[in-house]
Amino acid sequence: MGLKDIALWQEQDWITATAAAVLAFFLLGGAYIATRKEPEFAGHPRGLYVLFFAEMWERFSYYGMRALLILYLTKHWLFSDGQSNLIYGAYTSLVYITPVLGGWLADRYLGQRKAVAFGAVLLTFGHVLMAFEGLAGVTDPLVKQADPAINIFWLALAFIIVGSGFLKANISVIVGQLYPRTDVRRDGAYTIFYMGINVGAAIGTIFAGYLGETYGWSYGFGAAGLGMLLGLIVFVFGKPLLMGRGEAPAPMTKLTEYGIYGVGLAAVAGIWLLIQYQGFYGWLLLGLGVLLLGYVLLQSFKLDVEARHRIYAILFLLALQPLFWALFEQAGGSMNLFTDRFVDRQGVPASIFQSINPIYIILLGPIFAGLWVWLGRRGLEPSTPAKFGIALAQIGFANLVLVWGANSVGSDTLVPVLFIFAFYLFATTAELCLSPVGLSAMNRLAPATMASLIMGAWFFATAGGNFLAGIIGAATGGHDGAMTREGLINVYEQIGYITIAIGVVVLLVSPLVKRLMHLDTLKDEDTAEEKAA
Repeated sequence: MGLKDIALWQEQDWITATAAAVLAFFLLGGAYIATRKEPEFAGHPRGLYVLFFAEMWERFSYYGMRALLILYLTKHWLFSDGQSNLIYGAYTSLVYITPVLGGWLADRYLGQRKAVAFGAVLLTFGHVLMAFEGLAGVTDPLVKQADPAINIFWLALAFIIVGSGFLKANISVIVGQLYPRTDVRRDGAYTIFYMGINVGAAIGTIFAGYLGETYGWSYGFGAAGLGMLLGLIVFVFGKPLLMGRGEAPAPMTKLTEYGIYGVGLAAVAGIWLLIQYQGFYGWLLLGLGVLLLGYVLLQSFKLDVEARHRIYAILFLLALQPLFWALFEQAGGSMNLFTDRFVDRQGVPASIFQSINPIYIILLGPIFAGLWVWLGRRGLEPSTPAKFGIALAQIGFANLVLVWGANSVGSDTLVPVLFIFAFYLFATTAELCLSPVGLSAMNRLAPATMASLIMGAWFFATAGGNFLAGIIGAATGGHDGAMTREGLINVYEQIGYITIAIGVVVLLVSPLVKRLMHLDTLKDEDTAEEKAA
């Protein structure tokens, strides 16, 4: 891979160089923090920065690979657009389900630190396996998909899915364990950690997208694999700075520990098979979702009236999750293909546009956090269900902005790139109204006896939305599975108006849902020490 003369650089080269400079800045900062002798840096324990960089590299690898995935499916493995969207939806859906099992195993047996380390190992294997491309130059889809190397591709996805299950939720838990429950620095710590997530997502998308589409798939996926390996190294060598946090809740025999690792590897084998049959997986997901929500409802009947009402409010919010994520996750699926084929990108690889969302989050996240506080002090802050309604209206509007942009030029003219930036702007503001707000609501409203169950239901609903995103993406391909500009615009227009209408209805009923939350009588659970006293 030869380097270009700087005089010949184009937009994508300058974008990648800027990302490299930002990455270098953060790495130099990390090196500086690592060499300090003091236990804290900038008012926070140095262990926080270990978790910051480990998560930054993990998100670098995940989002870098995600930006390329649907392009890889359509251009390398030659799946139809419709089938590629279904595979993409199943993959991202499973990434959100496995943390439920990984979190349970960590809480009960492994502890978060070992779960994260094991997950990082699995993720590294998965990203490395993505670099195996199989046959090159084959143009017949049937021959291409008969290549034995495609089994390595399915295995790579399975390793990444299960690895994410062990790492995704547990590394966030360790952040909180670094601080006492009443420590006022906790919110600031999660803000710093959240910054690491989005910095990694933005830079990883740019690097992997640029290398994958400019020099070859293996370079892009290889960069993602290298990022994950660096995350593993940071986490392992930073163990002393975690101050013993995230360890197993009770002494564990080696037989038990290695047995859990065996369960993880068995799960890889199961996911390897499941990911290949998206139709079966969809019905399985629906059935399990109905059972889970039914179980939550049954458990609510054992609670007092106010707690039961809060569960009803939770179920209402959970029901809105799949619709929102079904539209939002078009970004890595049908929107990625649309950008690649029908947008005036000025030569910039389509995958790099996936970095717009995390960049917007970095810029707008603090503004929204301050906005809620400012409104709250004046008694004007929207309720949680109202914020959900606003989020749905915005994500629907994002779709319509793209529709209007495409219709503003002739059918033979490429869509101005400005409308892609506008789409991601409204999608991001919608995300900031729903994702952090919803997580907070689940923690706040769930009774202590159902806290983990409710959080699992939240992730399960998110997973359902991701799978639904694949179905919607496949619908843009029509009967023959090949996406057209007109087909995507028609689908986006329909779901845009429908989602705005649902958002308006949610806003109208939000006062009733807020009443079910009984916020005026909500109080902290008594700690064990208070009960003993």
